[in-house]
Parts: sequence; C-alpha cells; structure tokens
Amino acid sequence: MDLESDPIANGWAASLARPGGNITGIFLDVPGFSAKALQLLSEAVSGITRVAVLWHPAGGPLQLEAARTAASALKVALEVFEVSGPSDFDGAFQAMAKSKAAGVLMLSSPLFAYSGQVLADLALRNRLPAISIFPDFAQKGGLIAYGPDLQSLYPQAGVMTRKLLQGAAAADLPIERPTHFKLVANLKTARELGLTMPTSILIGADEVIE
Repeated sequence: MDLESDPIANGWAASLARPGGNITGIFLDVPGFSAKALQLLSEAVSGITRVAVLWHPAGGPLQLEAARTAASALKVALEVFEVSGPSDFDGAFQAMAKSKAAGVLMLSSPLFAYSGQVLADLALRNRLPAISIFPDFAQKGGLIAYGPDLQSLYPQAGVMTRKLLQGAAAADLPIERPTHFKLVANLKTARELGLTMPTSILIGADEVIE
C-alpha cells in the first residue's frame, strides 16, 4: 500500500518498524517533499518572498503544515488556493497570478498527478514558476519537479508483496520509504519565464530538459 500521508499521525500504524496492524507498504513521506520542494523553488527563483500553494483538501492537512513550517524557516509568505476538481484550475491560476506570487508550490494529490499537462500549461500561461512532486509535470513544461521515482516503487512494492504472499504478517513487516528520487528541471521553461536555473539545481538534476 502506497501512503500519501503519515501512517503514524493518522493512527494506522504503531511505528514504521513494526506497524502492528493490518497496514504496511511504502510511505511516500509527502510532507517532507513539500518542504524540499519549497526550498528548491526558492533556489530557482532568486529573492522569492511570496509563494502560492495549490492545494486539494482531500489530500489532508499534513503537507500544508509542513510547507508552512518550511516557509517560516525560509522567510517566505504562503497563500493557499484550494481546488476541488479540474474545473477550478484555471480560476486558481488566474487568482495566483493576481496575488503577485512569485512562484507556485503544488502539493501532492492524485488530482494533480493526472493533470500534469494542464497544470504545466496554466503555470506557463500565467507566467508562474511552479514545482510539483510528479516528474511528468516538468517533462510536460513545468519548471521543476522533485519527488519519488514512481517507476522504482513497483519493484520495491513487489518485494513486499512477495513477503506477504509467503506468509509474513503485515503487523511485522516494516513500512518502507522510497529509495530513489527524481529531480527534473526544465531549462526551456526557465528561459520562457526569464529565469536562470541555478547550478545547484542543474548539478543535482536527474533530468534536464533543454
């Protein structure tokens, strides 16, 4: 089971090492990625002081809380824009552009995962540097993406599934975290937005789109 929330905070497991119940799997640790993404966005947009946050409330509050904590440390002001479905995207991006935000942090949600092209197009149309946890966002025209390498999760989950099928109890099978991560930077989009991608991001990038 892939968890996009905190299994301990939500009371689903006693600990990562020994869940103690009927749930185990791969915990994506999305709140932690939100903080890292905000850091990367602040590197990409020099002097950024105001960031818009695109949030789907169905994903829960943990990511948003982590982003707010990271923003406080970076001395960045956050303004949250809620969406409930794709029909809200266009209005949200127009509102973010009017808010004078210098960048957009998109929190994790299946809603965003399946809308990479639409979101990338809207970010560019509204002249907003944006970052997402999903690699295809940057591959489709977004500025940056940073998160778990989703393809690598399949074999990792397969090993856990084999253990369960061989008789291991979920209560005793440690909840794992992703072991491979992916940073994608889109230089073409950076140029269109009038940005120079910093060396710190380019050196660490797994994929750079020219």
